[in-house]
Amino acid sequence: MHPLSTHPAHLARSEGGIMRRHLSSPTETARGKRLSAALLGCALLALVPLMSGCQDQAAPAADGTAGGGPGAWSTQTRSASPPQPTPSTPTPTPTPTPTVPLTGSGTFTTAQESSAPVGSGTPMRYRVQVEDSLDVSPAETAREINSVLADPRGWTAGGQAFQMVTSGPAALTVQVASPGTVDAICGAAGLDTQGEVNCSVGSVVVVNLKRWMLGSPQFDGSLHDYRALIINHEVGHRLGHGHEACSGEGRPAPVMMQQIKGLHGCTANAWPYDSDGVYISGPPLS
Repeated sequence: MHPLSTHPAHLARSEGGIMRRHLSSPTETARGKRLSAALLGCALLALVPLMSGCQDQAAPAADGTAGGGPGAWSTQTRSASPPQPTPSTPTPTPTPTPTVPLTGSGTFTTAQESSAPVGSGTPMRYRVQVEDSLDVSPAETAREINSVLADPRGWTAGGQAFQMVTSGPAALTVQVASPGTVDAICGAAGLDTQGEVNCSVGSVVVVNLKRWMLGSPQFDGSLHDYRALIINHEVGHRLGHGHEACSGEGRPAPVMMQQIKGLHGCTANAWPYDSDGVYISGPPLS
């Protein structure tokens, strides 16, 4: 037998698996005991929360950099802010274009709406009618027309008065009709409305449903204002006003101008008078 001792304290396994003799000196034995004691102390301290001195590496400092040196250890952790979602812009829902029937029943229902006189002097009594086959409320239409005629920028600024009635004599009837019916009524008086425009025949103002629902591409304004232009223009004819032209570049178009045929340098305008009560006029057209 080999003379080396086979006591376990003198054997160690290498990474290759070969047993080699290792003799421990008294100094190494003491150093090993001190290292074991130190490791045991750190293991015990690790069980106590918020103690420092036994971490393997420094925690990030408050400004996000790594700490170092004595007193730089910290048990605080820093939570990363969750990523904020990028706000998305909702896709606007397009407003559907109203469907306008080309023809209608040819018969009318009178709106059961009445009003107190507006303006000064003896009022012109008028009624509002809507063609029966149309999906248009006679009552709502009557209220909108009354609001136009009562507006201080309307014909009342020139001394005219109006009163909406449901029965009895009326000097004016405002009818909302399909393009085909408008053509029939206006055509009987020799007017060619071509399924597109309105007309005034005697005591009747005939409003084309197409213009009432869709407005005009020439008019830069709200649909309500374009409806105001229709009523003020056609009622203006009933009051004896003829067509007028643009009075100058950048000026408001006269309400008696046929704005649907182009503005010719003027700006769109729905009212016969301005907010100061001044009539918005233009050169008369023959």
